[in-house]
Amino acid sequence: MKEYLRQGGEMRFWRSGELPFVEARLTREGRGVGYARHSHEAFSIGAVLAGRSLYEYQVPGESLRTIPVSEGAVVVMNPFEIHACNPLDDTPWSYVMLYADARWLATLQREAGIGEGRFRPLALHMTRAPALYRDLLGLCDKLFDADGPPAAKAAASESFFRRLLAQPGAYRAEPRRDGSVLQPVVDFIRAHCTEHLPLERMAAEAGLSPTHLVRSFKRQYGITPHAFLTDCRVRHGQAALKAGSAIADVALECRFADQSHFQRTFKRFTAATPDQYRRAGRPQDSRR
Repeated sequence: MKEYLRQGGEMRFWRSGELPFVEARLTREGRGVGYARHSHEAFSIGAVLAGRSLYEYQVPGESLRTIPVSEGAVVVMNPFEIHACNPLDDTPWSYVMLYADARWLATLQREAGIGEGRFRPLALHMTRAPALYRDLLGLCDKLFDADGPPAAKAAASESFFRRLLAQPGAYRAEPRRDGSVLQPVVDFIRAHCTEHLPLERMAAEAGLSPTHLVRSFKRQYGITPHAFLTDCRVRHGQAALKAGSAIADVALECRFADQSHFQRTFKRFTAATPDQYRRAGRPQDSRR
């Protein structure tokens, strides 16, 4: 592990227009770095470098699971799975995360004879396999290396994910299909998250009463429809910030009351401010 991963007190992001299919995040000795339950469109994989935290995740239709994790643990989140990872007893902890585009991974799966064109979710959610932990940190070393050529970073990323996706037992015997009666309203919320969506409108889309929708949604996804809507708006905001939009404009577009409300909510879901996230893609920040 490179020395910069051992030094404390910093949050860094890495992304590159030359590698649009992967992003990285490093948090060192973070205090108060916690998350509300949320999801990602990307496939996410992370390694705990120091400290202890609780990792909770919910596969749709299954019960919420909570696992204590510490240094040496690797955690995995499939696209759109609700999850959160928060430090125990408000102690500082350090971790790295990678976010890989699900469509890019689906291409790698298809080339390996896995899946049918859509990303096939992994069964793995947490492991302490030393080889995977070591390989993940090795890839992060390369991505955060400001002097590393993009071609080498792209090759290292592809090699890592090809190995991960080809692991024996990586998938459930019968991959879950999106057969939930709530899937249409989930798709509707994702597609219309920047519109005014009161609970009554979401319930009408699902063909359920508002009360029944809330109960069913919490049972299926572990959060309320409103929390899911907020999650979608934050993810929409992330995409807009990456594209260079001003924070105030993004707050308005995503239907937050004002910029301050957007900043508070964004930090609660991403453990970073909108400005920290937006600055990550600027060349002058690559060494920060």
